[in-house]
Amino acid sequence: MRAVGLITEYNPFHRGHEHHLRESLRLTGAQVSVAVMSGHFLQRGEPALVDKWVRAETALRAGVDLVVELPFPWACNSAPHFARGAVSVLNSFGNSMQALCFGSEAGDLALLMQAEAALERDRQGLEKDIRRRLGLGENYPRARAASVRQAGFQENVAEVLSHPNNILGIEYLRALKESGSAVQAYTVPRIGGGFHDLEPGAHDIASATAIRHRLRQGQDVAAFLPQAAHAPLFDALARGATPDRERLLTLLLGRILQGAQAVKPFYLVEDGIEHRLAAAVEASSDYDELVAAVKSRHFTRTRVTRMLSHVLLGVERKWMEESLATGPLFITLLGASARGRKYLAHCRKDLQLPLIQNFSRVHAQLKRRYGRESFLSRTALQQLDLQVRATRYYTLLQEKWPGGPRGRDYFQSPCMLP
Repeated sequence: MRAVGLITEYNPFHRGHEHHLRESLRLTGAQVSVAVMSGHFLQRGEPALVDKWVRAETALRAGVDLVVELPFPWACNSAPHFARGAVSVLNSFGNSMQALCFGSEAGDLALLMQAEAALERDRQGLEKDIRRRLGLGENYPRARAASVRQAGFQENVAEVLSHPNNILGIEYLRALKESGSAVQAYTVPRIGGGFHDLEPGAHDIASATAIRHRLRQGQDVAAFLPQAAHAPLFDALARGATPDRERLLTLLLGRILQGAQAVKPFYLVEDGIEHRLAAAVEASSDYDELVAAVKSRHFTRTRVTRMLSHVLLGVERKWMEESLATGPLFITLLGASARGRKYLAHCRKDLQLPLIQNFSRVHAQLKRRYGRESFLSRTALQQLDLQVRATRYYTLLQEKWPGGPRGRDYFQSPCMLP
């Protein structure tokens, strides 16, 4: 069975994602779609609108065949790490994973490959000039754009590098090349609202950002979601299963009020930002105010929100760097359709990482794969611990927690659709 990989967040699943799914299957001729989806904390550093099992169910009901989790170290990280982690998970499916299809503003694979090659030729020089401009007080997006122009890239390449999904796409191409992957890349043009737009675009397609904004304003979003995705999402929203920013601030205060030195060991806490954090919490009355107080020319909002997620979960820098270098050490199944289960049966012998479906046996499964006392075994168990910790903290953030064990990974079965 020929599979196409989709690297996703589905926060929430909307008509643009439905278009991406259909076009991916059409372009690649794949019989099955596999979504590698972020868990409870996302690439921009904030908790997801609803939990990962609800988001997996909406994707399955909308036509995705298999949903697996992108582990936290890669899901809540910069574009290069996000891409490497997701491509590593796709590569682990072996020869049956023949394609990766992603959305981009350019919608032109040749142009994106040209941009990736141009970046690779002068990546060190470009990064050096960006650092120089940051030192002069420019913020990161402007510094990068100015450095690209100064480097003499063709105008069309410079334009490509000004859009977020193009940048992610370029990192996917780079990750495929670095890993020696046989997976073939495809891209489809994004349609409708832009990534950051708060208003819908054409064809009743709105960005996930616009949909979340409308939900916060109490506005109806049903027109922007596939009908099949309505019930799981709206049921979760009605239950109050969404994260609350006041709770998020309270939990962060509990960490940061311990002092600058207490947060210094955490991932992304660097260049003295721990002192800005310690000062900011003294006067911040809400989460957005805290982020704004810490943000600077050197630290974009997204970098700050990512850092805060790592502070919240207590992710130490040394361990994180080791884990990123090692790569994902298991695949967590979040859900499958009947066709997805057939695909798993087809490719199971080719899987290069342990597939976790039942957490009651996960420790034994990982030790059996990597050895009881090996470095890989310890790292795999630590990656697992972080995944469960992210779930536990997510339940603390929810407006209305229905009760039961907070370590839901051990008790929540994957969503299996007939």
